[in-house]
Amino acid sequence: MAQKPSIPKGTRDFSPSEVVKRNYIMNTIRGCFTTYGFQPIETPSFENSETLMGKYGEEGDRLIFKILNSGDYLNKVDDTLYSERNSGELTPKISEKALRYDLTVPFARYVVQHQNDITFPFKRYQIQPVWRADRPQKGRFREFFQCDADVVGSKSLWQEVELVQLYDAVFSKLKLEGVVIKLNNRKILSGIAEVIGAEDKLIDFTVALDKLDKIGEEGVKTEMLSKGISESAIEKLKPLFTLTGSASEQLTMLNNLLASSETGLEGVSELKFITNNIDTLGLQSAVLQIDVTLARGLNYYTGAIFEVSAPPEVKMGSIGGGGRYDDLTGIFGLKDVSGVGISFGLDRIYLVLEELNLFPETVSENTKVLFINFGEKEALYAMQAISKLRLQGIAAELYPDIAKSQKHLGKQITYANKRNILFTVLAGEDEMNANTYTLKNMASGEQKTLDCENLVKEFSNLM
Repeated sequence: MAQKPSIPKGTRDFSPSEVVKRNYIMNTIRGCFTTYGFQPIETPSFENSETLMGKYGEEGDRLIFKILNSGDYLNKVDDTLYSERNSGELTPKISEKALRYDLTVPFARYVVQHQNDITFPFKRYQIQPVWRADRPQKGRFREFFQCDADVVGSKSLWQEVELVQLYDAVFSKLKLEGVVIKLNNRKILSGIAEVIGAEDKLIDFTVALDKLDKIGEEGVKTEMLSKGISESAIEKLKPLFTLTGSASEQLTMLNNLLASSETGLEGVSELKFITNNIDTLGLQSAVLQIDVTLARGLNYYTGAIFEVSAPPEVKMGSIGGGGRYDDLTGIFGLKDVSGVGISFGLDRIYLVLEELNLFPETVSENTKVLFINFGEKEALYAMQAISKLRLQGIAAELYPDIAKSQKHLGKQITYANKRNILFTVLAGEDEMNANTYTLKNMASGEQKTLDCENLVKEFSNLM
């Protein structure tokens, strides 16, 4: 017996109903992106390895899927290197390409490569899959879609304000209440590291701090100690672990804590600008909160950092995130081009909407009406009406096989029920002689006899 086929862990097949729901989310996000002036681009699913490696920190680099070179991928490897089994030395010889880890770094590469064709500031959106060699778990997959919006070529903090509004607009359209948009600033983290005397440990410090919600205060302290951050430095961080109050109160405390750090105070000032303007403009359904422990663990952020949490009644990791990256395009040779962007986690948003039963009933609608097939002549007669319905944008289909007996007819009715098709049309010999069609509501059992023109009108009124 042939072995049953399977798919790799961390990947999924999607049924028609799931694809329709995913498209609903993507279309909602795409509509808001367009309303806010973002333009679409697409980039290849894989990039040259040097484009991706070194951009996400040590942890991120380990999660990048490498692609073996075509053909004899070992032909560049000598016996000595092969026998040493040093993966760090061996990998560049056998793999020159990798699947993209996110959409931001490929976007930076795109901007540099096409800089002469771009009008700055350039606002782009991108909805494509990404891949990460992560350990699969609920809400975390190895292949998943990201929905990104970025602006490059402007340092204005109004971009951050608009991105907060954009998050709010999308979640309002999706009827998702209680979403929390967490906000921090990389300059504040740099300032804290400076004040506690750990400037040389900034990356270790931020990576550990970013895990506070996962491993708790003691876990963060233990990790910082293991990275060489002193007990006295960690003691100075204590107020941050329990920082509460309004945005204004938190900013005041940070202002005092970072009084000796010019960089840190600049970060406080930037947060104040964003929160004050959002307070004035207001949000529809989301809540904006300052979270000074938020780091997101990515090396390329230099200013504001965003992370979006699902409503508290749903146990789910972040459903969005982003930030400002002043130096990213400089890695590819284009200096002094600041950028800021956010991302929506499509797959996690799907799980949240599903758990809270927030998908509209209309999302799962498919074919409106199924025409029963009684024979070749009857099928041709049915197709005349089907063609007119389709011209009006009404989803209609003919069952492909002829009902040669009552049993076959029952099979067609069962098909309609399993597909949740609410209406069927009988177009048999009697209907053909009368130039009519018999419309049946499968839920109520009600039947109507209509000519073709009135059949089309009946469905047009239902739309």
